[in-house]
Amino acid sequence: MSHTTPTYDELSGQWTRLHRLGHLQSIAGWDQAANMPPKGNEARAAALAEMAALLHRMRTDARLPGQLERAEQEPLSEPQRANLREMRREWRAANALPEALVQRQQLATSRCEHAWRTQRPANDWAGFLENFREVLRTGREEATLLSAESGLRKYDALMDRYEPGMTCAQLDRVFGEVRQWLPGLVRQVQGKQSREPVIEPVGPFPQAAQRALCEAVMRQLGFDFEAGRLDVSTHPFCGGVPEDVRMTTRFREDEFLSSLMGTIHETGHGRYEQNLPREWLGQPLAYARSMALHESQSLSFEMQLGSHPGFVGRIAPLVAQAFGDQAAFAPGNLHRLITRVKPGLIRVDADEVTYAAHIILRYEIERPLIEGEIEPEDVPALWDAKMMELLGVDTRGNFKDGPMQDVHWPEALFGYFPCYSLGAMYAAQWFATMRRAMPDLGARIAGGDLAAVFDWLREQIWSQGSRWTTDELARRASGETLNPAHWRAHLESRYLA
Repeated sequence: MSHTTPTYDELSGQWTRLHRLGHLQSIAGWDQAANMPPKGNEARAAALAEMAALLHRMRTDARLPGQLERAEQEPLSEPQRANLREMRREWRAANALPEALVQRQQLATSRCEHAWRTQRPANDWAGFLENFREVLRTGREEATLLSAESGLRKYDALMDRYEPGMTCAQLDRVFGEVRQWLPGLVRQVQGKQSREPVIEPVGPFPQAAQRALCEAVMRQLGFDFEAGRLDVSTHPFCGGVPEDVRMTTRFREDEFLSSLMGTIHETGHGRYEQNLPREWLGQPLAYARSMALHESQSLSFEMQLGSHPGFVGRIAPLVAQAFGDQAAFAPGNLHRLITRVKPGLIRVDADEVTYAAHIILRYEIERPLIEGEIEPEDVPALWDAKMMELLGVDTRGNFKDGPMQDVHWPEALFGYFPCYSLGAMYAAQWFATMRRAMPDLGARIAGGDLAAVFDWLREQIWSQGSRWTTDELARRASGETLNPAHWRAHLESRYLA
């Protein structure tokens, strides 16, 4: 312990303990989704609720305010000050919530998510509602308390947990503009693609071959299998800790692209986690800056890189190797398959162009739901209306591919959805910046030289952790804060040029 910064060092030790317990919590959560037998759920829910309460108790320790004040007065380095700022952020958010609510929410979400796994395939909206009402009740309580503490409006206060500094006012402006031009772009692209023949691949695609293909592509993308693994779950996700990243995907034998592209997406998350600043591991400074930045990494991998004709050319032989040679696996055709724009029901399977419509729809339902303007019973009708308006898709009576399609609502992840579209916008901004610095980027990707992309991301994003605010990080990396114009330009050049 340093003689000059004793209080800061003490806080640093407390946060290392939080990180280690959080490590166990995340592995137990991953196991619940990937491995646990069904009868283990009640016991696991109780154990996770206990752990959530313990971590909450540590973050709300009565000594912390005094320690944070004293540490401010110590002679800290600039990164230490940033670390202290992030500790204070965590402390403030935790202190706004009573332990009883944290435990109640953990139990409600464990129950709702577990039941959702069987209710979703059964299209059982009425059954889902019974559990979801309690999840929403805890989400609204949380929003009210965080709002009272921060002075932010309720939805902003929830969003602030994932995307510090982002507000509904900003989102309404960004999404409002996208709403103006996106439906027209979708129609234009579909018109263009209707004149471009595409050969459909012939299945079945055995699960073992899909898994081998996914792992081969993960290796090409630099995922470290000594510090992580790939498993199967109902809903693909990336969890664990930087030292032990747990990724999941899901397979269908009748098609392989959703598992392949889903795995490429999760690999972007995984590489961000694996490359966070090791010298700060266990401290808030080593956490990912925000979820839009996290999604900017998964979407840099899936959309910018994974859907790039040069990259598709590199993986086409791996696809043919996995499933046998077919005309559908020729590089040009495979690229047409991957970039096919077709409004559909499922967000995670959506193409790059229609994806944002799914996010805008969630935001436009979730915000009034949290702020008490609508009730859960109102969701299906709103869903149907907005799907028709934004994508021209009829979803009436289809709950499993409608409001029940994602794990986010059962798990009370309210305020998260906007991060996906913001992530796509940041990803386009990062690649626009890279192309300015490296005009031959496309040729490098086609030649299999991905190091240029990974080196830039490591230097500008991964290694920075939470040292800067999101706006400052974006400015340092690309010379400007979020600018959605890059994303629109990317879509127009890839799909209409």
